[in-house]
Amino acid sequence: MSLASLWKSQKGELATKHIQAMIGLAGDGKLRDGSNASEEFREFLTNVPSTMLGRYANECLGSEKFSEASAALQDVINEVGRRLGFKVQNGLYRGKVNEIGNDGLWHSDDSSAIILETKTTDTYTIELDTLANYRKKLASEKKIELEKSSILIVVGRNETDSLEAQVRGSRHAWDIRLISVEALLRLVTVKEELEDPQVVQKIQQILRPKEYTKVDEIIDLVFSAAKDVKEEEKIQHEIEPAEEGEKRFTPVNFREACITRLQPQLKTVLIKRTAALFSSSDEKAGVICLNSRKHEQGKHSKYWFAFHPHQKETIVKYPHGYVAFGCGSADLIIFIPAKEFVGWLERFWTTELEGRIYWHVRIVGDKAKLTMDTKAGFEPIDVTQYLVK
Repeated sequence: MSLASLWKSQKGELATKHIQAMIGLAGDGKLRDGSNASEEFREFLTNVPSTMLGRYANECLGSEKFSEASAALQDVINEVGRRLGFKVQNGLYRGKVNEIGNDGLWHSDDSSAIILETKTTDTYTIELDTLANYRKKLASEKKIELEKSSILIVVGRNETDSLEAQVRGSRHAWDIRLISVEALLRLVTVKEELEDPQVVQKIQQILRPKEYTKVDEIIDLVFSAAKDVKEEEKIQHEIEPAEEGEKRFTPVNFREACITRLQPQLKTVLIKRTAALFSSSDEKAGVICLNSRKHEQGKHSKYWFAFHPHQKETIVKYPHGYVAFGCGSADLIIFIPAKEFVGWLERFWTTELEGRIYWHVRIVGDKAKLTMDTKAGFEPIDVTQYLVK
């Protein structure tokens, strides 16, 4: 059984194990270029949450050294690149004659590319000319466009003064960007907590060499993070009316619990991509998960949700796309195929708030019968059949 299959069946037991132990369960337990162990370990990494990627990176950099640490860190960082929205090609663990020895190659949708170099420490100088030659060779083989490519050095420790000085003093300074593992992982956290579809593009731009006399791009990313949270709170307050005398409340979030229940339905592991989007490692299955607290109005319970145009555009791209509505808790989930749900959108009310348009989705009832309210001219939609048992 492959390591990824073991993870799916024994997640609780394996989640706390050290990365060295997990590598030991892959193939012959040795990460080598082209080996089954390497293939299994990389597949396994695509199925774990980003919090575990962070822990694994720290274990590779920890005081307890192990023989596979450097290769494992390289694989972890390449998986982090995938979580940041890049299309990633893993590189070589060890250089070979007549082979390009880059650690990874990250492509963006705009045809730009990043050549990855990972280092556990900046204790030793890096042969920047060698990295520059990797870039030229990749361009000569038509794998990248030279003028739309750059080099990213990811360093395990935050103390990078000597490496920064080396880069600044070299003729390659304008082609190289430097970042710590910790900072790179923070970018993943930012991406996963936001819904702004422009965040991925802004993060990818920050990782490219720029002259930062003007810091607009960095400010834009920070502003997007604050703005996204603020606007979601406004929308939640707009769609979830408070009872008389009740104070406005912080929006609920039990998406992770909902996804835990939905994974057996889809027979796959779902990885968090943004605040509401979860998908399988092969990107065949995707779920937009929305939550609402329970409101008692008269004899009925009501649940209020906002569904956004960018969520519609995202979820219909998946061969197996779904929209999940967590009603009050993860115990009551309405789970609807995306193509079917999108066909209902014209029946719902819409609101425009500070330039953002969204659909109101209101679910009424309990486990016996649940319906979606619709605007005048449409019958309520019975969604009881979509209740997760």
